[in-house]
Amino acid sequence: MRTIKGLTVATHCDSAMAGRMRIGADWETGTSGEFLEIMSPATGERVGYVPLATREDARRAVAAAQAARERIAGLSVWERSRLCGAVADVIDSRREELARLLCLEQGKPYHAEALGEVAAAATGFRVAGEQIKWLESASFPVEDRNKRAFSFLQPKGVFAVITPWNFPMALPSIYYLGPGLATGNAMVWVPAPTTSLVATKLTECLEAAGVPDGVVNLVTGDGPVVGDEIVASPGTDAIAFTGSSETGQAIATRGAGKPLLLELGGNGPTIVLEDADPRITAERIAAGCFTNAGQICTSTERILAHAAIHDALVEELVRVAGKIRMGDAFDAATTMGPLNNAPSAAKVDQHLADAVARGAKVMTGGGRAANLATPLHYQPTVVTSVTTDSLLNKEETFGPVAPVLRFETEDEARRLALSSRLGLSASIFTATIRHAFRWAEWLKVGIVNINEMCPYWEMHIPAGGAAGTRSGLGRTGGRHTLLEMSDLKTVTIDISR
Repeated sequence: MRTIKGLTVATHCDSAMAGRMRIGADWETGTSGEFLEIMSPATGERVGYVPLATREDARRAVAAAQAARERIAGLSVWERSRLCGAVADVIDSRREELARLLCLEQGKPYHAEALGEVAAAATGFRVAGEQIKWLESASFPVEDRNKRAFSFLQPKGVFAVITPWNFPMALPSIYYLGPGLATGNAMVWVPAPTTSLVATKLTECLEAAGVPDGVVNLVTGDGPVVGDEIVASPGTDAIAFTGSSETGQAIATRGAGKPLLLELGGNGPTIVLEDADPRITAERIAAGCFTNAGQICTSTERILAHAAIHDALVEELVRVAGKIRMGDAFDAATTMGPLNNAPSAAKVDQHLADAVARGAKVMTGGGRAANLATPLHYQPTVVTSVTTDSLLNKEETFGPVAPVLRFETEDEARRLALSSRLGLSASIFTATIRHAFRWAEWLKVGIVNINEMCPYWEMHIPAGGAAGTRSGLGRTGGRHTLLEMSDLKTVTIDISR
């Protein structure tokens, strides 16, 4: 028996529990005859099986996308907008079914998070469909009186899309599938293996809404196999990826100069100045640490607190962490679910052990939660006396951990802020507008939230990694994603003849 990313590979499965891929007009299980067994991180029960695709399967999907690219590009903007709206309507009509599977496969609580994510996926398609109708290009004044010049947007062609497991419904819809459809691109989509059953259901919604065959092709399996194939394929024209910085670097290398839209790792600082309100600040920071069990690219990962507020802030963080409720994923009282997979939980274990070995103090939590359905449930954790050389400070932990570092002066706070090479998002808590603006302008991140948690974002707002960091390339959010997924073409006309 072998495993891939902690998932057992099976050669036989109950056909009623088998997920499917979509290549062109066909739903199928691929050519390998193998499946990945999906066990629920929330309940421990078997959820189903995901087809383990081969490179040949991925090549067929790319060919199907190439065959469909002119069909989707040939639709008018209004037709594509209506198609996005139809997808959103289908998602809404299947909200409970989708949320239940999302809860079981990803682990997030049904009432507190899963239902909201499905609603966000529908909204993502609607936003893309509306914004594409009002996305204007330009005409340009020119020196030659006999010339006219203007520009317009065209699809890039075929996108290779690779998405993670933390928001397997909303993220693909908001970042890539909705905008890709609105801009007229064909796509080959490789979702994370541990949440590919949800991806199958979402692709069924696209089919039911009337998305033409071959426009969105779903290929499931091991990223280094099928993901690598679509990234390197001469049949894909551009790449969209959300995931780790390390994988993003590998994709950029394998992509061989293709246009890239990458959202990568985050570990931007949350800076708490001495004039912040500790109670309100702790409530918002805790939301940034513990929402989705800390499994958000923009999660509050490290907290830099001025010495004058440090102790009061930590006390409040411990209080808020104590209000988190874990348990039955379908109980309305449950507010935080498990980590999605064993490697992620092991990483949190490693980061906490490293911090404690370097002198950190665990104020609450600090390990796996006992007496729950699986060992993937992790206690909401607050840690103090974290050193700059600890993994909690330098790397993305991706778990429900609030690491607090103390500073005395602004220069010290700046050194701490620069001690991680990741620059996706940051937060500043202060009552002084002058301090807020100075820090917001200075921080090397793509988005800064003032007096709000790091992961606060609305889907029309531009977000992404800052240059010089390892947090990505390009911008996602509303019209900005539409522009990233389009080519701007300029035309000049001689009107003298």
